[in-house]
Amino acid sequence: MTRLFACYGLNGQVLGISADRPELGRDFDRMLASLRVADSVEPDFRLDIAETDVLEEEPVGSLVFEGEIPEDGYCRMVADGSTVHLVFPGRQTVAMNDEEGWAKLRVRPGTKAAWTPSMLVLDAALDAGGQHMLHTAGLTLPDRDAVVLIHAPSGTGKTTTSLALATQGFGLCSDDAMILNVASVRPVAWGLPRPVKIHQKTAEMIPLVSPCLGPSWDRNGEKAVSLERLSGIIRIESPAARPVAALFHLARSIDSETRLVPMARTDAMVVLAMDNVRTGMTGLLPLQKRRLATIGKLVSSVPTFTLEVGARPADAAALINATLTSTD
Repeated sequence: MTRLFACYGLNGQVLGISADRPELGRDFDRMLASLRVADSVEPDFRLDIAETDVLEEEPVGSLVFEGEIPEDGYCRMVADGSTVHLVFPGRQTVAMNDEEGWAKLRVRPGTKAAWTPSMLVLDAALDAGGQHMLHTAGLTLPDRDAVVLIHAPSGTGKTTTSLALATQGFGLCSDDAMILNVASVRPVAWGLPRPVKIHQKTAEMIPLVSPCLGPSWDRNGEKAVSLERLSGIIRIESPAARPVAALFHLARSIDSETRLVPMARTDAMVVLAMDNVRTGMTGLLPLQKRRLATIGKLVSSVPTFTLEVGARPADAAALINATLTSTD
């Protein structure tokens, strides 16, 4: 049987994927296609994908999660030492070991693949190289090759604020997923190159993006727009690791005015951890402990602020430029 083998560069970490047929690796290739490197490169982390009629749905270990996952349905997570299993009964399973650098994804023929396992495998591959994916937006400053990270829970306005800043000379790395590495003296980050989901309300506030949008929207009132298409309107940055200049926690302004105020590092760590670190029935898994430590080093290394966004999100650009210039 022909097997697909593809390698993707994750800024110093190489993820290698093998599969029974190309269709099984399609989700990963859609997400990581721009990071493809030569297949002859030796992977640091290996994922094997295969179809099987019989899934291992009762792995040995401790149950750390059981319940519904948005869009993907019911699943169980089981931890056995450094190996973590995710089970979607009757559909697919994944076993991952970031310490040993491998993952195995098994899918029942004819079933719809869940998205969550793909993101967990990517998390494990990044963790194996000392990197962690954070739920933040990232933009380069207009006058230097450094990034600012913007954090907010989903629905608070990360994408709207990111696109507004991009219209003011900032470069978009990602509106939702940044990869952080704190191994060096100064934290560095790069954006996961995936499409931007633009909401109808965002389009109304930032009409500059209208040429990228068609007449139809999904059930959530959103449309996924490729980075390639957006690049005709705003600057899209390459997925290169850049030094982090500051961390901003996004909040809605109570009086429609946009302002930037210092935020205590402890508060910054709490809000970032609440949105990025998952606690299971048995406490924090090793990967989550390392992610928490990474967040701790980030907030102790860069200035932290609250960005209160009002009726004109683009007003934040001048505030950020002035504030970071004065702190250099």
